[in-house]
Amino acid sequence: MAGDDALPRRGGLMRVTRSRGLISGLLLMLLGVWGALIPFIGPYFHYAYTPDSAWAWTSGRLWLEVLPGVATFLGGLLLATTANRAVGVFAGWLASVAGAWFVVGPVLGRLWEGSEGAAGSPVGGASRQVWEQIGFFTGLGAVILFLAAQALGRFTVRSVRDVRAAELRAARTTEPAPTAPSAAAPAAAGPAAAPAPATTGRGQAEFAGNKTVDSETPPARTDTVVQPPVGASSGEGATRADTRHTT
Repeated sequence: MAGDDALPRRGGLMRVTRSRGLISGLLLMLLGVWGALIPFIGPYFHYAYTPDSAWAWTSGRLWLEVLPGVATFLGGLLLATTANRAVGVFAGWLASVAGAWFVVGPVLGRLWEGSEGAAGSPVGGASRQVWEQIGFFTGLGAVILFLAAQALGRFTVRSVRDVRAAELRAARTTEPAPTAPSAAAPAAAGPAAAPAPATTGRGQAEFAGNKTVDSETPPARTDTVVQPPVGASSGEGATRADTRHTT
């Protein structure tokens, strides 16, 4: 039935090439490491939010930077290594949510921490504060969301290449195994007997069983002489009959 044939085909289409989300996954892993570590190492080169001290731990950094950074890293890792469509879709959604949280998290953090927000305040001049806002939250979250959406689209769409690969795998699993030749098979026939040579024309040998008859052997010759009766005249009228018979 058509429904029965479609079931293994759908199952085969769940497999994709392992390189489908490799580039997006690697980039997301790097961005996740950046987002989780930049609040702790940024103060070393004066790129930070308050508190402006390296490796200072706050609840705002945990919820707004560390957790979404870890989620982005895990999503990228799954995208870079999986060959399953469902796992790739889940990883794309996970990284997308993490990227969106990088964008909206600092805005929501002001609701429970006041005007300064749970993330703190950017340090330095106006230009530096703009780049800190982009590198810590909004710009980082936008890039993560873009890459995750691209990877999610690749794992969601079923291309012609995926259909052909699924049909090829189904054909390989359904083809019968080769059978060994039977031991009772008859032995191969020996070489055929050589045909007797044709004996046409004069001077060629004719084979008849184990005897050879030469066609050039002359036939036997018999000469019969008829003598005249006793007392007959030996003169004119005497006759001599020579009869030659060739058999």
